[in-house]
Amino acid sequence: MPLNRRTFLGTSAAAGAGVAIVGGAAVPAEAHGHGHGHGHGRPQKRYSFTVMGTTDLHGNVFNWDYFTDKEFDDADHNDVGLAKISTLVDEVRREKGRHNTLMIDAGDTIQGTQLSYYYARIDPITAKRGPVHPMAQAMNAIGYDAAALGNHEFNYGIPVLRKFEEQCDFPLLGANAVDAKTLKPAFAPYVIKKLRTPHGRDVKVAILGLTNPGVAIWDKVNVGGKLVFPGLEEQAAKFVPRLRSMGADVVIVSAHSGNSGTSSYGDQIPYVENAAGLVAEQVPGIDAILVGHAHLEIPEYFVENKETGKKVVLSEPLKWGQRLTLFDFDLVWEKGRWVVEKAGSQVLNSNTAAEDRKITKLLTDEHKKVIAYVNQVIGTSAATMTTAEAAWKDEPIIDLINVVQAETVTAALAGGEYAELPVLSQASCFSRTAQIPAGDVTIRDAAGLYTFENTLEARLMTGAQIKDYLEFSARYYVQTAAGAPVDPAKLTNADDTPDYNYDAVSGVTYDIDIAKPNGSRIVGLSFEGKAIDPAAQFVLAVNNYRASGGGNFPHVAAAKQVWANSEEIRNTIIAWVQEKGSVDGSQFASVDWRLTRDGTPVF
Repeated sequence: MPLNRRTFLGTSAAAGAGVAIVGGAAVPAEAHGHGHGHGHGRPQKRYSFTVMGTTDLHGNVFNWDYFTDKEFDDADHNDVGLAKISTLVDEVRREKGRHNTLMIDAGDTIQGTQLSYYYARIDPITAKRGPVHPMAQAMNAIGYDAAALGNHEFNYGIPVLRKFEEQCDFPLLGANAVDAKTLKPAFAPYVIKKLRTPHGRDVKVAILGLTNPGVAIWDKVNVGGKLVFPGLEEQAAKFVPRLRSMGADVVIVSAHSGNSGTSSYGDQIPYVENAAGLVAEQVPGIDAILVGHAHLEIPEYFVENKETGKKVVLSEPLKWGQRLTLFDFDLVWEKGRWVVEKAGSQVLNSNTAAEDRKITKLLTDEHKKVIAYVNQVIGTSAATMTTAEAAWKDEPIIDLINVVQAETVTAALAGGEYAELPVLSQASCFSRTAQIPAGDVTIRDAAGLYTFENTLEARLMTGAQIKDYLEFSARYYVQTAAGAPVDPAKLTNADDTPDYNYDAVSGVTYDIDIAKPNGSRIVGLSFEGKAIDPAAQFVLAVNNYRASGGGNFPHVAAAKQVWANSEEIRNTIIAWVQEKGSVDGSQFASVDWRLTRDGTPVF
């Protein structure tokens, strides 16, 4: 039968790789920094090429924030989106020669903006004769050669991911996304690209894709029983020697895994979340690693391989298309093969580039549809509520999330075995710029409160476990002595704890004494005005990320699940506002927690 694209990807995933020739005609030697070398007065054969990389694009095509409905901007005046990246890519290709470049990504592509959400849920790509995903359209137009799978690729379920894969003109790589039954890679583990040189012998560049083992926890609902995710180091150790034996001159790893060697999920699974540096250190034969997942900027970082002493170059471009990594490789012909003589990296800032009209024109209709969707009015609000101070004060806007979650779980449990138990709820400040304005409330206002596609669960917890949970959460605050000055800008995110890993819990009241050390900060924890009974049972309304162990909060992952659904919390908030017609903080807001020092409120 004819080998169509889908069949090819299927067979290449099973067999291990697709091989593609990049470029056609030979290019002049001077395009490659052709130089003179040593030995018998004959110039050595040399060749140089560049691999460009993005990561954590999270559905950003345009330099646009769908939650604020205006052009994206931040304190550092970064810009976002593939339209700007496309301009930078064109510039690099013009400078280096199109045939001397490759373009790769390190994952988290199809989740994160309302643009990507719309084509997963509202006008889904999985529908019969459905649309082509905007990220597939943009990445195809730019000419990507490969992309690793990120953990957020699994958020919408495997059918959406498979459809996206089918729509891409390049393979989605995941050597450690393994079929639970056959234990073979469920996606292409790698791809080998051939670059033509002016010297007769092509350069074979292998790109190995690795995803995050945390998928097994964070998207258990979607992948449980279907896929398993071994560690990055284990799979790299299996595949890199294979790639070298297949004649790869250069091996690049695209890893959706940070560089820190740490895991947010503790020891719940035996594989490291942020393992890119460990891969470089432990697995011989790698030349460069494109790092993803951590949302950090690493222009150039070298890790020495323990076995060979060789330095491996790592680079992580900043999220959302804010940066483009360039890996530059200088090769020399030695003993009948190409050898990497030098490898380095840098990042380009997308705020120096204009948006590429080719990309913006291609997706104007999709962009306009999504803007119309997010600006639909769903209700009104009596007053403005904002998250500006929600990271250190109990604010009505976070109470709104908790009241919606608690009401949803209470209604779901009505008439059942757990109907009489009190329902508590956890919520985080996901964005410090979210607000519900006075007057009309739109979909984007409500959705902006919950920027992740989390779903809602209910777990059974005791009073003692709730206390432990809150103690763990309170590590978010920097210990600050009584009487010492307090700067809110320096008070939070202790030990690099992100905002989404600090939970406020409603339904109980408590103080957080920030003068005390971690583990003894929760003071006066009460339920209905009385000290909480350590043995009392509660139902905690909790998002699936936290319930599955995300953030490594104590007890919750092992707690009995008494209810769960597959509807995003964001949609539940939108539906709640639509049903009520109006949002009035005075009807649900209460100050349940506060920061104190020796009993004195900080604010």
